[in-house]
Amino acid sequence: MFFLRNNKRDISKEKRWKIRRSCLDLLFECAKDSHPYEFGGLLRVDDEFKDTITELVVLPGTVSGESHAIFKLHMKPVDFSIIGTVHSHPGPSSNPSKADLELFRKHGKIHVIVAAPYNYKSWKGYDYKGNETEILVV
Repeated sequence: MFFLRNNKRDISKEKRWKIRRSCLDLLFECAKDSHPYEFGGLLRVDDEFKDTITELVVLPGTVSGESHAIFKLHMKPVDFSIIGTVHSHPGPSSNPSKADLELFRKHGKIHVIVAAPYNYKSWKGYDYKGNETEILVV
């Protein structure tokens, strides 16, 4: 839920997400390793700090291609600390596609897209509606 103030979103009432630097570095390396194919995985939060993404979960059987990463969601463990998805784009755009937006709506609260060249300037976070969301690196 958010409030409008002077026709702008008041994010003071929205959840502030964080991601551990080590987890983000792992996402970059997985994306580089999969290039020119997309990489896909799930994001897990810390048990103590429910707003901090600490781990990457890779599902067995994930299929990667030049324009897709297909998750085998029936392989997803029953784990309530998994709160979203991550995938890479082999090109320079970290903007979500229509298929990405559909995934966001169905599977989690927070999502990350890492684009080539897979570094701190080429990634973005999104909420389940596809709105760009700031994720603080800690």
